[in-house]
Amino acid sequence: MADKRDYYEVLGIDRGADEATIKKAYRALAKKYHPDMNPGDEEAEKKFKEASEAYSVLSDSKTRAQYDQFGHAAFEQGGAGGAGGFGGFDFNGQDMGDIFGDIFGDLFGGGRSRGRTNRGPMKGANLRTSIQITFEEAVFGCDKEIQLNLKDTCATCGGNGAKPGTSAETCPKCKGEGRIYVTQQSMFGMVRSEQVCPDCQGSGKIIKEKCPDCHGAGYVAKKTKIKVSVPAGIDNGMSVRIRDKGEPGTNGGPRGDLLVEVRVARHPLFQRNEMNIYSSEYITYAQAALGGTVRIKTVDGAVDYEVKPGTQTDTKVRLKGKGVPSLRNKDKRGDQYVTLVVKVPTRLTKEAKKHLEAFDKACEKK
Repeated sequence: MADKRDYYEVLGIDRGADEATIKKAYRALAKKYHPDMNPGDEEAEKKFKEASEAYSVLSDSKTRAQYDQFGHAAFEQGGAGGAGGFGGFDFNGQDMGDIFGDIFGDLFGGGRSRGRTNRGPMKGANLRTSIQITFEEAVFGCDKEIQLNLKDTCATCGGNGAKPGTSAETCPKCKGEGRIYVTQQSMFGMVRSEQVCPDCQGSGKIIKEKCPDCHGAGYVAKKTKIKVSVPAGIDNGMSVRIRDKGEPGTNGGPRGDLLVEVRVARHPLFQRNEMNIYSSEYITYAQAALGGTVRIKTVDGAVDYEVKPGTQTDTKVRLKGKGVPSLRNKDKRGDQYVTLVVKVPTRLTKEAKKHLEAFDKACEKK
């Protein structure tokens, strides 16, 4: 037993891990190293058996307690565990099928289920779509209208999918359960797993005479106009949730929701970082040297700003409250940070050059 790795190390978990964590860790290793996924790979088969051995011990509270107290010696012949062989289990026999049945049901089709299938009211699936808005619309909010094909209950059959005058029958294969049990051979013996009934697709009902309008689906799709209220301050990639505009529920369950992803177009002047807006504004050489009033563009329109004499290029100024509103409090806004860039003229008249040369000489005098 001295050459055996610690079972917790094998599964990659802490000693205080709970049952769910142990099962999750083993499931990941079983999927990765199962011989069916790695045919002919002896190393993978060895790791699979090692992980399965660790799981069989740690998943049972009794054997785990023995292992925590005595280590691998607990399962040696005549050891403290009092069980021969592999912790009281025959690793090559049928006992392992009971231990791993629910996990291998997941791995080899159908998943597991403890008890009867839940066939009560279930909420419908959510739908997703997207809209494009401008930078300003994201800042101040807007209303958009979209058109989608939404499923509505079929008026002809009332949603049961059967032709008027007929009704759905209990599925004979699953007896109305929507699930069937399948026994499969694995390296641990026979494993019994639970799967969705292939005849009724899990509904538990068979419709022999389908509704002519919905063809047994119980719903029909039609184009529907939906208003999307985009809140002020929304950012690119965020979604607006519209309740009860998703897929219809089953067995009387509510509809799902519609999630509208908002895509904000780029702006030629403004850039956003959370609630703040960033931009650049050109000023003339004379404005930078002498100071004066300049007009700066904001999302609220142009505003006047007093430039100080001797302002250098790349000077940053802050316009308080000219940023993006908070999604939670529309009265609270971020700021706008403006980089002032001194614009150097590329074309000068003879007279302008003459004056500039005179200015340059004047600046050289002490």
